Amino acid sequence: MNIEGIISVSYIIATILFILALGGLSNQETARRGNWYGIIGMAIALVATVLGVVTHNYIPLFVALLVGGSIGLIAARRVQMTQMPELVAILHSLVGLAAVAVGFANFMDPDRLSHYVGVELTIHDIETYLGILIGAVTFSGSVIAFGKLSGRMSGSPLTLPGRHYLNLALLISAIWFAYEFVVQSAGGGGMQPLIIMTVIALLFGIHMVMAIGGADMPVVVSMLNSYSGWAASATGFMLGNDLLIVTGALVGSSGAILSYIMCRAMNRKFLSVIAGGFGTGGGTAAASSGEDQGEVVPIEAEETAE
Repeated sequence: MNIEGIISVSYIIATILFILALGGLSNQETARRGNWYGIIGMAIALVATVLGVVTHNYIPLFVALLVGGSIGLIAARRVQMTQMPELVAILHSLVGLAAVAVGFANFMDPDRLSHYVGVELTIHDIETYLGILIGAVTFSGSVIAFGKLSGRMSGSPLTLPGRHYLNLALLISAIWFAYEFVVQSAGGGGMQPLIIMTVIALLFGIHMVMAIGGADMPVVVSMLNSYSGWAASATGFMLGNDLLIVTGALVGSSGAILSYIMCRAMNRKFLSVIAGGFGTGGGTAAASSGEDQGEVVPIEAEETAE
């Protein structure tokens, strides 16, 4: 079996382990085993990629792995369980940032125009554009979610006048610059619309999460997890990496389903939470703590039993 066959088999095994990990994490009794499935699957994928796909620049790669692994190990040991949501949020921001960086690096590849021509170039540019777009939204939104969960920012929603029209305008702008990017990319350009779209996506992520109250942040973190998965999947299409495509799709779909389930459990409308009050009458925050909430009457356990 050649090296490509070994890589393919390794990716298939890693994919199966990732699916088993998701199945294990769905139940408290099997969560620990599911976590180990995920760890083993990621280790296999990492080793197969480093030894089979990477052909040079090993020293910077291993330095980056050492630095990143050390930071992750220290953070995992120091962070309390009550701080896990904010840790997950900031880790999602790193996934989004990685998708943006890989997208720009792939676009600036000097051999890009020689590898792709015609329709293939258009499809590749759309994959690049989507990866950067979703990654930028995930990055900025996750940073804001981290700030709200850690108490560094106010948990009150920022409800700007006409905020939904603002989101719609940002979305239409992103679509327009996608067209400009694809047209200019065929002639060797496209950097300007790509940068403008990245700024728009960053602003969209900030505004989207700022408009959501702190009580709904668990749903937001789960949805950002879904975004990070779709960003990874788009990056997989861009790089032609099957494992990244499948893994991103698993994370994206499972995160979206979990967000919907959490909204049902919290008696929230899914669209209302994600859009920051869309479809509600006022979309305003709950009563402030300064208002009179009534008198607090303590009660003992014996009185409750009676």
